[in-house]
Amino acid sequence: MVVNEGTVVAARDVKRRYGMGDTAVDALRGVSLDVKVGELVGVMGPSGSGKSTLMHSLAGLDKPTSGTVTVAGEEITALDDKSLTLLRRKHIGFVFQFFNLLPMLTAEENVVLPLTIAGSKPEQRWLDELLERVGLAKRRDHRPSELSGGEQQRVAIARALITRPTILFADEPTGNLDSKTGGEILELIRTSVNEYGQTIVMVTHEPRAASIADRVLFIADGLIERELHGATAPEVLDVMATLGA
Repeated sequence: MVVNEGTVVAARDVKRRYGMGDTAVDALRGVSLDVKVGELVGVMGPSGSGKSTLMHSLAGLDKPTSGTVTVAGEEITALDDKSLTLLRRKHIGFVFQFFNLLPMLTAEENVVLPLTIAGSKPEQRWLDELLERVGLAKRRDHRPSELSGGEQQRVAIARALITRPTILFADEPTGNLDSKTGGEILELIRTSVNEYGQTIVMVTHEPRAASIADRVLFIADGLIERELHGATAPEVLDVMATLGA
């Protein structure tokens, strides 16, 4: 597998089939892509297009039926479960639509949880800077039940960034938020790319969210059908209309 220089994640002819025989469903039908260092890539498509399956395959949460995926120069499709867990811990951060915070922990304890699990401690200066950057410096001792939805998502983003991951995967990060709060979260995601050089793949159904991406991939029926660079929300809407979404 040839991986271009400066590539964080690469997929080559990735296919994913669920089931067998007449009931088999081909969620991915041969996807190839490269994600560059410091790039924010948006992934859009109609419901059932394969966009979430693609993200799960790139992140090592799901194993392709065929094809290869490389993360940080290592082919993950050939790794056993233990090795894959270690690779995800070292290189990958996740942000989901639902915040997945532990209710008994404070905001700060939730943020540093990946390091706690790994048996290490955060660098205090980086932790303080990160909490300040995401607007949680004065909320670090509050538990999730004491935080708004936007604040909880900020905790989730800080948790994903605390380990300085090679790549961050965001699955509908604004899907559970109101418009104003969602806009603030999108600004935070964009800032992490601009100021920290974070590489991000973001699955979304919102044209506004896709418009902050450097590049938007449009998936339909398990294949990448279109690609736009620096697209506006109306341009994203136009492409989605052609895909039947």
